Amino acid sequence: MKILYVEDDPRAAREMEDIVRREGDTIAVETNGADGLKRAGLESFDVIVMDRMLGDADGLDIVRRLRGSAISTPILMLSALGRTSERAEGLEAGADDYLAKPFEAIELVARVRALHRRASGREHSAVILFGAFECHVKARTAFRDNRHIPLSPREFELFRYFMENAGEVVTREMLLRDVWNMSFDPQTNVVDVNIGRLRRKLEEGFDSPALETVWGTGYRLLQGRGQ
Repeated sequence: MKILYVEDDPRAAREMEDIVRREGDTIAVETNGADGLKRAGLESFDVIVMDRMLGDADGLDIVRRLRGSAISTPILMLSALGRTSERAEGLEAGADDYLAKPFEAIELVARVRALHRRASGREHSAVILFGAFECHVKARTAFRDNRHIPLSPREFELFRYFMENAGEVVTREMLLRDVWNMSFDPQTNVVDVNIGRLRRKLEEGFDSPALETVWGTGYRLLQGRGQ
């Protein structure tokens, strides 16, 4: 991926550069909103990561101007302002995702990769393959080692989302937003209950696990090899 990062804090910019380059991706850094806006219009990027509070501008205004200029590149907004209303403001301004500071590097990478996958359209494949798993999108069926796994409609949506983000950490917020269409956390255990049901169905009759819990962050689909 080629990522544009707009951030006026030199330390945060260096940390982001280290994270992105460790993943084997390319990053360009601009230290103010005006230069970020200009560069986004001159070059093609896969994802834009935008800090909300910039020295010369409000990141929300820069996002609005990007969208007003018909720049459709996925945008992840970063901010120390993490209340539900503030997240909603970021999304309404045109950001595709919003991550509150402080955050773990693993979650940042997961969100950036998820934005890139959605934008590239890879999640719309008719059949998604990962390890021992198959997801037949149109038929809405799931298989492990060629064995059909009967899933409820919600369980299938969860399974498909994990397949679209195969091998990556999926956070609770990502699931609430993309599977339940919620822009806020209802403070219930709905995610945990449904993940538990899906895990039991994917693992029943097999010796190796299907879903890994990444404590404090989310979940990851494993390749599920072996019986």
